[in-house]
Amino acid sequence: MAYWLFKSEPSTWGWQDQLAKGEAGEEWDGVRNYQARNFMRDMKIGDRGFFYHSMKEKSVVGIIEVCAAAHPDSTTDDPRWECVDIKAIRSFTTPVTLDQIKADPRLEEMVLVKSSRLSVQPVTANEWAIVCDLGQTDPD
Repeated sequence: MAYWLFKSEPSTWGWQDQLAKGEAGEEWDGVRNYQARNFMRDMKIGDRGFFYHSMKEKSVVGIIEVCAAAHPDSTTDDPRWECVDIKAIRSFTTPVTLDQIKADPRLEEMVLVKSSRLSVQPVTANEWAIVCDLGQTDPD
């Protein structure tokens, strides 16, 4: 299993919106960055990810699962853009802020710290465990 981080502005699509989609999940559409798109092409059904609120909150608030492999993005006719579908698994017991992540020396190489603008990014298994521990949330 691989791990990922998905960033969204809560005013556009927040954790509560994702939770409301239930088992059906939702297309992670609208990504127009080649690197982020390529990460989604690498994803497999069952991979897990952090749901990250960007902008004001800047925190990991939930865990999602990839429930559909990369497919054409329904928000465009341009065949270059693809997306995956994700479903909510659980909320974080305690959200983990970007400041907490940046302050933890074990996470200094995390993509979120080094390239915070990327909307979809990989997370290592070690980073996954650390962030889940910081958020007092079951990693499985």
